Amino acid sequence: MKLIINSDFKSYTSFIESIPSIFDKEGESIYKARNEIKTYTINDITFNVKSYKVPILINRIAYTFFRPTKAKRAYEYALRLLSMGIQTPTPVAYMEEKKHGLLSHSYFISLHTPMEGNLRLFGLPGHPFEETKDLAIAFAQYTAHLHEKKVLHIDYSPGNILYEKREDGTYDFSLIDINRMKFCEVDMKTGCKNFARMWGNDDFFETIARAYAKERGWDEEECKKLVFAYRDEDRQQRKKKEAFKKKWRG
Repeated sequence: MKLIINSDFKSYTSFIESIPSIFDKEGESIYKARNEIKTYTINDITFNVKSYKVPILINRIAYTFFRPTKAKRAYEYALRLLSMGIQTPTPVAYMEEKKHGLLSHSYFISLHTPMEGNLRLFGLPGHPFEETKDLAIAFAQYTAHLHEKKVLHIDYSPGNILYEKREDGTYDFSLIDINRMKFCEVDMKTGCKNFARMWGNDDFFETIARAYAKERGWDEEECKKLVFAYRDEDRQQRKKKEAFKKKWRG
């Protein structure tokens, strides 16, 4: 087993080492789909433990010999983001287990973030957009700052951007599920495309397009056209995928 522990959390080594043996039996599950996230509270500190699904054979080979695992990327990207002043849950450790010489289970451990808000609210039926328009603008400005720092979150979806509102009315944001990132120049097309997976009505998308364009010094109308075009393209692709799955499920 490969285990890397953040030096600030060496005192929790015994707990971290026990995770593979206790994960299926202990902890509070807060998310379960392809992967699962559980929380554990040790000495009044709450940890998130993400267990990644065992990859298919070809990916087990790739992650063993050619590519860093999702757990390793999540850990290293978190350290990099924090060094840049970008909020993300503090990385505690990651571990990788092998079976027959190939990657099997892997885990990423981080501190549990107190932020509870996420951007799914913009896609809720009947959501009064005008009441949270300031949040949409702040989110667009935050995204512009990420892109200007050459940070591109590939899985930029509503559940992966957490926020909380300060007493002065401004917002703090935090990125999660960060194993898919790029650190590169972000041009207008790439930046506008990054909003494609967001949820919301036309007012929401127009607001974020204009606020994003203004923050980056770009043409608002051009950004609006791109944001809407990429959003529509993403929705069409998702409909096709769902239709394909439905067809083969019978």
